[in-house]
Amino acid sequence: MSEQGKRAAGRAAAELVEPGMRLGLGTGSTVEHLLVALAERDLDVAGIPTSEATAARCRELGLRLITPDEVDELDLAIDGADEIDPQLSATKGGGGALLREKVVASMARRFVLIAGREKLVERLGDSFPLPIEVVPFAIAPVTRELTSRGFDVQVRRDPDGQQTRTDNGNALLAARYPGGIDDPAITDVTLTMLPGVAASGLFVELAHLAVIASGDDIEVVRPAVEPTTDASDQPGGG
Repeated sequence: MSEQGKRAAGRAAAELVEPGMRLGLGTGSTVEHLLVALAERDLDVAGIPTSEATAARCRELGLRLITPDEVDELDLAIDGADEIDPQLSATKGGGGALLREKVVASMARRFVLIAGREKLVERLGDSFPLPIEVVPFAIAPVTRELTSRGFDVQVRRDPDGQQTRTDNGNALLAARYPGGIDDPAITDVTLTMLPGVAASGLFVELAHLAVIASGDDIEVVRPAVEPTTDASDQPGGG
């Protein structure tokens, strides 16, 4: 997505935020524009960041931070996505923050995805390899198990060739399934149950809507069967 599109999506999502809200603040270049827009609005809000990078940027912008032990739930969480299917299930974690992102999304009464139109796919897991966060001790057995199930698995590495580590100290696998994942819900449960897996990058039945950008044009997309929402889900509403 172009910077123009990222900016449009981030700013449109910022319009969903109301004074007093407790927020989940995602990770990535599109979320960067959301954070800037929130700082410009100077609202009385506080957020749980999904990564150390987001936390650092919030401090730079003067956005107040809270931790998961300070609140029972969040009013709204906003985050990017690597892929989004017609039901608004998503693959996330390209930036390596999937475990914290999933924790924060699960705490939110409403979860909103922000992305470019190119992230819309018919089936997850084919156009973008699925991130899977794994404790380092279990890299080999989890890789073998995924390979036996038909996944093409690679260990994520930094530019210097070292294994990537998340903010939680875990490793990341990139798993591609030829033709895509037929049932994301079942696959998510199956992967999460593997010993050593901390989280899969499948986000199923969590998103209430997606703010999709194509240049400056914004479209609000909802799942065919959506969670409970209200009129404030429209950018500019509420």
